[in-house]
Amino acid sequence: MTDIKFHADMNFNMLRCWGGGLAERPDFYHFCDVYGLMVWQEFWITGDVDGRGLPISNPDGPLDHALFLLCARDTVKLLRNHASLALWVGGNEQVPPIDINRALKNDLKLHPMFLSNQTTKNQGKYLSQDPSDPSRYLDGTRAYVQGSMWDGFADGKGDFTDGPYEIQHPESFFKNSFYKYGFNPEVGSVGVPVAATIRATMPPEGWSIPIFKKGIDGYIEEVPNPIWDYHKYIPYSKPGKVHDQIELYGHPKDLDDFCEKAQLINYVQYRALLEGWTSFMWTKFTGVLIWKTQNPWTGLRGQFYDHLQDQTAGFYGCRCAAEPIHVQLNLASYNIEVVNTTSDKLTDVAVEISVWDLDGASPYYKVTEKFVVPPKKVKQIMEMEYPKMKNAKPVYFLLLKLFRLSDKEALSRNFYWLHLPGKDYKLLEEYRQKTIPLEIGSGISVSGGTYKVRMSIKNKSKKSAAESTTSVSTMELEDRNGVHGISEETNCVVQKSGLWSKIHRNIDLARSGDKPRTLEVKGIDSGVAFFLHFSVHTSESSTGENYRDTRILPVHYSDNYFSLTPGEKMTADISFEAPEGSKPRVILRGWNYHLNHAVMM
Repeated sequence: MTDIKFHADMNFNMLRCWGGGLAERPDFYHFCDVYGLMVWQEFWITGDVDGRGLPISNPDGPLDHALFLLCARDTVKLLRNHASLALWVGGNEQVPPIDINRALKNDLKLHPMFLSNQTTKNQGKYLSQDPSDPSRYLDGTRAYVQGSMWDGFADGKGDFTDGPYEIQHPESFFKNSFYKYGFNPEVGSVGVPVAATIRATMPPEGWSIPIFKKGIDGYIEEVPNPIWDYHKYIPYSKPGKVHDQIELYGHPKDLDDFCEKAQLINYVQYRALLEGWTSFMWTKFTGVLIWKTQNPWTGLRGQFYDHLQDQTAGFYGCRCAAEPIHVQLNLASYNIEVVNTTSDKLTDVAVEISVWDLDGASPYYKVTEKFVVPPKKVKQIMEMEYPKMKNAKPVYFLLLKLFRLSDKEALSRNFYWLHLPGKDYKLLEEYRQKTIPLEIGSGISVSGGTYKVRMSIKNKSKKSAAESTTSVSTMELEDRNGVHGISEETNCVVQKSGLWSKIHRNIDLARSGDKPRTLEVKGIDSGVAFFLHFSVHTSESSTGENYRDTRILPVHYSDNYFSLTPGEKMTADISFEAPEGSKPRVILRGWNYHLNHAVMM
């Protein structure tokens, strides 16, 4: 269930079961039914049955064709009643051998009543020709695609036109030249997990970060340690094409610094990938699948959660970009766009645009005129003007809010950190020293071993003059699960002064039924509370030489890896199952928040 809910939480609508694996467990399809995720189901044809590889694989597909077809037919019978099942696919990046492909095409032919693009008159004609009951077909209700790059996917001819699987400049995803075809069945990129996963799964020799070798052309080659290389590490640079994205934030000092900066890039990389695709929604692109969303092993390449089920920041970059109604910045044209993937017209809406600099000021603020977005369309709103202004700062934050004018309800919120052309993010290194005042509230509900925690975080910095005088404010965002998000609404709660200076700076929280409590974190600076993130741990201690992984996993967060501009408030719901006898605690950290306050339970 956790894997499926994670994908639903990312706002994905299709999962691909790759041909190199097996049909999943029955629970997999059941929960895809429950959460409304379509399944692309492949049969077991991939690169190990086509004469490739070392040692050379069997060039004629499976060794026993009759046994393969027997298993395929049993699999169809096992899965065909699941509403989530969308496609049967013959194989990964190739088609089955001729006899198997012919048999599958015949076994999985559509009943006439399920043929698309036919008029009612034609459907009647087909039914009169073949009046048989659909239940007499092996399936008859879903299309059979002979291979992942055939029949309308990639170039449709099997010419290895999927991918790429490496780091990209974020703006590249928005360019017409990035991908030629309508539906990319697999594309991927980087995916380093958090430092705790590296330490939990590798010996100390694997805790060393890559060596950064700078060439005469200025590009950096990342040389990973042998353990990372064995676990298929995808570098954050591509010499000759993409400058090192980690180095843009400053040279990493250690594993923690490297992995924290990697999360920044994971978020940006995958948000840009999906926003780039939706920018061309239905005008060029019809869909995209990401390889891969997770690793069942200790992998160091494309993943949104690791094999221990801890999410990377890419998880939340996808969640943001794939929301049904979405405001975004086209990183190639710098046009602000609104995406409406729903079947309803979006009316009486506007976009609030605010820029924040590293000194906590808002040098640019604007609210657009109201507009309408037709269903299943992308609307260009306006060009982002700030980068062309005379006194534009080299590094800045951009906050976009799409809201309904009638009641000021926020429909989408998107936060970017950006730099001017030719610049980098190294100024964010010293931004870590900023101390931003926060108000942290919390409440807990416990039932057996199930914990539900509601955290509220408010940036208490003073707003700029432009923000203070505007009548446009943002009410709470509500996602598909009814979980509240960012707001500027203030809740009155009682501050328990003096309590918060207890051991380990823990926030003392009562059990279910007690009143929520809040903590005031003092800060002398005004500005953005940047890249805040929660994690859940046991109360055990862990030191450098005696490291032990104290995380409780998996955990479901309504949002994570978020930033708050002055005056903004976020409410996040956190749920998890705690091991028997443990004393869970929720820890908050951030780019410029290092106090590690913990909610003890």
